[in-house]
Amino acid sequence: MAPQFHIPKVQKAAIVETTDAPLKVVDNHPVKQPHELAPGECLVELDCSGVCHTDLHARQGDWPIQAKLPLIGGHEGVGRIVAIGEHTQDSPVKIGDRVGIKWLAYSCLDCEPCRKGLEQSCLKGKYSGFTVDGTFSQYVVSWVTHVTPIPDGIASAEAASILCAGITVYRAIKYSRTHIGDWIVLPGAGGGLGHLAVQYAVAMGLRVVAVDTGAEKKELCLKLGAEKWIDFKETKDLVKDIIAATDGYGAHAAVVTAATGSAYAQAIDYLRMGGTLMVVGLPARASLSADIFFTVTKSITIVGSYVGNRQDAREALDIAARGKVKCYYQLKSLSSLAETYEGLAEGKIVGRVVLNMKE
Repeated sequence: MAPQFHIPKVQKAAIVETTDAPLKVVDNHPVKQPHELAPGECLVELDCSGVCHTDLHARQGDWPIQAKLPLIGGHEGVGRIVAIGEHTQDSPVKIGDRVGIKWLAYSCLDCEPCRKGLEQSCLKGKYSGFTVDGTFSQYVVSWVTHVTPIPDGIASAEAASILCAGITVYRAIKYSRTHIGDWIVLPGAGGGLGHLAVQYAVAMGLRVVAVDTGAEKKELCLKLGAEKWIDFKETKDLVKDIIAATDGYGAHAAVVTAATGSAYAQAIDYLRMGGTLMVVGLPARASLSADIFFTVTKSITIVGSYVGNRQDAREALDIAARGKVKCYYQLKSLSSLAETYEGLAEGKIVGRVVLNMKE
């Protein structure tokens, strides 16, 4: 017999009404009731939600594409399914299951990108906390085909950040054409994506050069297994220092997680022959500048890597559940979301911020 849950009529939620209005935290936002769910939909009561730099872009409206407004942001939620829409056929999850809500909220599974394994680029895709309301609320509606089962062995607060930051860097490293023992450079290594990238890279047998700034981020990166640390504010020649740190030949790959255009500018110079540049971090407005001559003569591959598909999500969570990757986070309340955005904008967040949705 399925467990029974009390579902309230209203909930606490953080709402962006317009990009120039203060973030509004309310405690009377409606909760969609079980009888209102469409076939294939489910209602998830959230335990927590991670905060991602993408949420800041959605709040500020500074990307080339705009989020829907008003908006409940967030796309790293973990909780339990408390209701499933009537007449839902062959649901892969059931009431009571612990599941995750990630950036990709829905994909059609039938367009060409979906059929080729790029469902995150679905032509009819819907995105949590961007085109549909997300996880900065106590309850969220999702689709049974697109919630992600959370394995045992990983706490909800850690799993939350794996659902976006972890998946994103895991897929990028997975497709970086690197092999055990290769050097990989991670600009932004001390941030939310970067500190997870260090761990996934180490778990995959790679040698890590961490690039970031500040003593706290240095300590974290070296603790997580980075072999080399370069502070981009202290170095006099970033390219020269990276090449020297990687046996004098340069790195085999770079996964740029920093959300600044400048982090990409020198990558072609410090990659070795046959190196791969994985483009991950999304600055608000920036162009990728690459020297054409050396991109060609060094046989450099440039790959855009956009979050991950449902299989990537399961793989990334499984590695974390087996203790290979740990998310370093600060647990805060939903009321602290505005100050968290300020910290992200100033680059002061070390690791990840996770919001406790039970408070």
